[in-house]
Amino acid sequence: MTKTIIAIVGASASGKSLFAQTIYQELSAQIPAKDLAIIEEDAYYRDQSHLPIKNRTATNYDHPDAFEHELLVEHLESLRSGQSVDVPVYDYNLHTRSDITRRVEPATVVIIEGILLLSDETLREQFDIKLFIDTPLDICLLRRIARDIQERGRTLESVSQQYESTVRPMFYEFIEPCKNHADIVVTRGGKNRIAIDLVKHKIRALLNTHNVND
Repeated sequence: MTKTIIAIVGASASGKSLFAQTIYQELSAQIPAKDLAIIEEDAYYRDQSHLPIKNRTATNYDHPDAFEHELLVEHLESLRSGQSVDVPVYDYNLHTRSDITRRVEPATVVIIEGILLLSDETLREQFDIKLFIDTPLDICLLRRIARDIQERGRTLESVSQQYESTVRPMFYEFIEPCKNHADIVVTRGGKNRIAIDLVKHKIRALLNTHNVND
């Protein structure tokens, strides 16, 4: 049964995924699998298989409406009640969900990372600990260009156009205000070693407490 859910939030390419994955991978090597799981908000982009590909590419992926947050809330509630969930897998090349899912068991502590987790009040209530990765936008843009070209088959022109039309304005409208809901603001992105170690220490303490109470 999931006892604690930790949200790690920040702009696209802010380092939130690296931050979350570093914590998960380092702790997973030391603790039982039943104690820790990780979920990506990107998995909950809405299914667009009913739309032509040109319509899918026109979606504003940095707006809260792009996500099926209601399904994410349902999944988090299921994990808290001790039930496993089948998390969608998103295909960035096709701009829709793939036909496969990923089974996530109700680990004691669940880490979830994404850009808009704190923008939804109902979803926000699911989180016991909330972190905001605060990285300058110019650094995020450079990282996004490199990532999207190398990993997602994008062109520099398409990345730049999307950044100007949706990514940057949506950051100021929806993502940056989320900082006000965070318990901790982390600077220096996903490589802030002190912040990583502090969160790992907190998770170990939570696991010890939960195991004693159980």
